[in-house]
Amino acid sequence: MPANDLFTPDFLPRPYWWDAAHPVKEEDGALPERADVAIIGGGYTGLSCALELRRQGVEAVVIEADEIGFNASSRNGGLVTGGVKLALSDFSRELGKERADRLTAEAIGTLQFLEDLIARERIDCDFQRTGRFVAAYSRKHYDHLAANSDRIAALTGGRCEMVPPERQREEIGSDHYRGGQFVEAAGGLHPAKYVRGLAEAARRAGARLVDRTKVQRMSRSADGWRLETSAGAITAQKVMVATNGYTGEATPWMRRRVVPVASFLIATEPLSPGLAAELVPNRRMLADTRRVLSYFRLSPDGRRVLWGGRVGTAAMDPRESARRLHAVMTTVWPQLRDVRVSHSWNGNVAFTFDFRPHLGSHEGVHYALGCQGNGVAMQSWLGFQAARAIAGSGNAPSAFADLPFPTAPLYDGRPWFLPMMLAWYRLRDQIDRMAS
Repeated sequence: MPANDLFTPDFLPRPYWWDAAHPVKEEDGALPERADVAIIGGGYTGLSCALELRRQGVEAVVIEADEIGFNASSRNGGLVTGGVKLALSDFSRELGKERADRLTAEAIGTLQFLEDLIARERIDCDFQRTGRFVAAYSRKHYDHLAANSDRIAALTGGRCEMVPPERQREEIGSDHYRGGQFVEAAGGLHPAKYVRGLAEAARRAGARLVDRTKVQRMSRSADGWRLETSAGAITAQKVMVATNGYTGEATPWMRRRVVPVASFLIATEPLSPGLAAELVPNRRMLADTRRVLSYFRLSPDGRRVLWGGRVGTAAMDPRESARRLHAVMTTVWPQLRDVRVSHSWNGNVAFTFDFRPHLGSHEGVHYALGCQGNGVAMQSWLGFQAARAIAGSGNAPSAFADLPFPTAPLYDGRPWFLPMMLAWYRLRDQIDRMAS
């Protein structure tokens, strides 16, 4: 398709999700002078934390630099993995078997936690347990998936089945991959509707949501902490940092421990029902096994393809990222070669140097950060756990609490090394592909 014909006449350089749930300005968003707990960041983590704090009777104020839910929480693909990937990691040598087992159980339990939260708060966000199909990019990748199938089934209590190449079209209308793995314990939702519903739940519980207010500096005060913001100052007994891939200069210790990575997405124009059913026969959430992965799905109404991937390391012109994503998408699905793009956008995810989420406190400042791009359920869970730690409630601390939180020498929060890493990962993916 010629470059100029790639986009629909009404193309929008913003998330497709915003068509149904655009972030809006808070009606009562004035910054109060004081609060029990000030939460920096108005996404899944901060809102979940505020909701649980209010349920525990603790006053909470969420302070967001943009509109509530403006960043990753309304920009992601809406795939809910339930911590399976994290649970497959072996932490027993480093953490001991007992804590490693608890961490695994917590990770797997985040899917049920999310489902229960959505039901309890009556959040209308198109959540469905669709299952997930992980497409193998090479035969080596297929064998690795197969080696973990029994363990995934045992951990999740659900089906986990290998789909060989000759049956691949039962799950995806493509011959590009080398088979794959179906995991029952996974689902999808509308991320912007979910974060909007979570914000409504926090408001109903009595949390104060303050938007378009950037925290610039923090310092100790006689009453706990003084936060200087673009809208004035607030004093809080405790502070919670929930900024993830947007962690900034106001919290330098946390900023040095998370790596912001841009992730890019497109939405296609509406497809015919027959083509949509051919592409994704069972309406699964989908991803592939490349290190520079793609993740993709049908929209909740089944009419469009939403395709995401890492086609760069920092924000770029939405039309350029759309061209790159369209090229990858049509390698997998040649059927979409003449299908145009209606939306293109990006957002930051947060990686950590040990590829684990982190929950804890540093010098009295609480945090929950770093879900490696799998944060819909996990960040909601960590916000809940942070609230319980702040309020001093709960029977036992989270297994994620106060793990060693590493950084790298000379790293200051600006990931200058990402282009080199992306090139290296792409090379390794191609090596694996050529060997299969």
